[in-house]
Amino acid sequence: MHTLDWLTDAAEQRAARGLHRTLRSRSNAVIDLASNDYLGLGGNPEVQDAACAAVRGWGVGATGSRLVTGTTELHLALESELATFVGAESGLVFSSGYTANLGVVAAMSGRGSLVLSDSASHASLVDACRLSRADVEVYDRRDLASVSRLLSTRTQERAIVVTDSVFSADGDLAPLRELHMLCRRHSALLVVDEAHGVGVRGAGGRGLVHELGLAGEPDILITATLSKSLAAQGGVVLGPSVVRDHLIDTARPFIFDTGLAPAAVGAARAALAVLEREPERAQAVRDNAARLASIVGVDKPESAVVSVVLGDAERAYNAAQEAFRRGLHVGCFRPPSVPQGTSRLRLTARATLTERDLETVEDVLGSILRGVPA
Repeated sequence: MHTLDWLTDAAEQRAARGLHRTLRSRSNAVIDLASNDYLGLGGNPEVQDAACAAVRGWGVGATGSRLVTGTTELHLALESELATFVGAESGLVFSSGYTANLGVVAAMSGRGSLVLSDSASHASLVDACRLSRADVEVYDRRDLASVSRLLSTRTQERAIVVTDSVFSADGDLAPLRELHMLCRRHSALLVVDEAHGVGVRGAGGRGLVHELGLAGEPDILITATLSKSLAAQGGVVLGPSVVRDHLIDTARPFIFDTGLAPAAVGAARAALAVLEREPERAQAVRDNAARLASIVGVDKPESAVVSVVLGDAERAYNAAQEAFRRGLHVGCFRPPSVPQGTSRLRLTARATLTERDLETVEDVLGSILRGVPA
């Protein structure tokens, strides 16, 4: 038996379950309901010009880790601007939202700590828990009694509760106010991933933490990505300055990773400036999400994400393929991204969708979903 024969067997098993995945290059010829460019800033000339200016001023790459040569004045300005925007004391930019989550969870916990993670948290938070070497317990977002019990009966000195603010697969909101009350009562830290919240929820897109009046609380840390509403790349941890200092000293994905490329930093700064100047974009995302939900016959969403659960993985995949053939790119979420039996089309609203776009969506998805067997 060849050393890699098991890969062929595993691939065949995935294909039989409708879980085979392929890479497809992005096309500008289709209406995009699959990306996370919620504010429609990926093609914004101001954002593109800022990315080019950053390359001309600082070069293509960051040239080293943030602690060596990878920090520019652009990085420091972006950190300050993001912190002010969401109401935090300080910020620290990482090379991705994924590494921001890995860095903060591991650095703020470790052996002898307890980490409680929502069962639907981002994969990056799940992996962060695994790498933290802490004791990890998983809870359901609706089971606040379990969170209370686990915190009140813990033997570990430190505890962290981690959650998305807006869950990526279904667009539902986490009970942040209730989680924060429990964390405050039991001297725990709340880490909130606002990847799908910033740019969509809150006044002018400042996120769900800000919307609920929790911005700046000393026992809340916010993580976010720059690759969704801010149309660039990278991640950030936002919170008290003492946490920023701790991460610079101890967060391995910060210390040992090359800094975020200048182009991404410049683009993110420009995107944030556009959002601050045009806060109505956040409302436009939510309005268009409501239109999409009405078109596909699901409840009005709480975010930019509209989830159409079809159940069977192959059924969802075929529906997404047919939509693409007809000029509409939609997301297709299958296990392990979602639980077995809940494969779905995942539609993401964008502030710049036009009336003509929405009419096309209604024509294409309406006929496809009518033809999908129950």
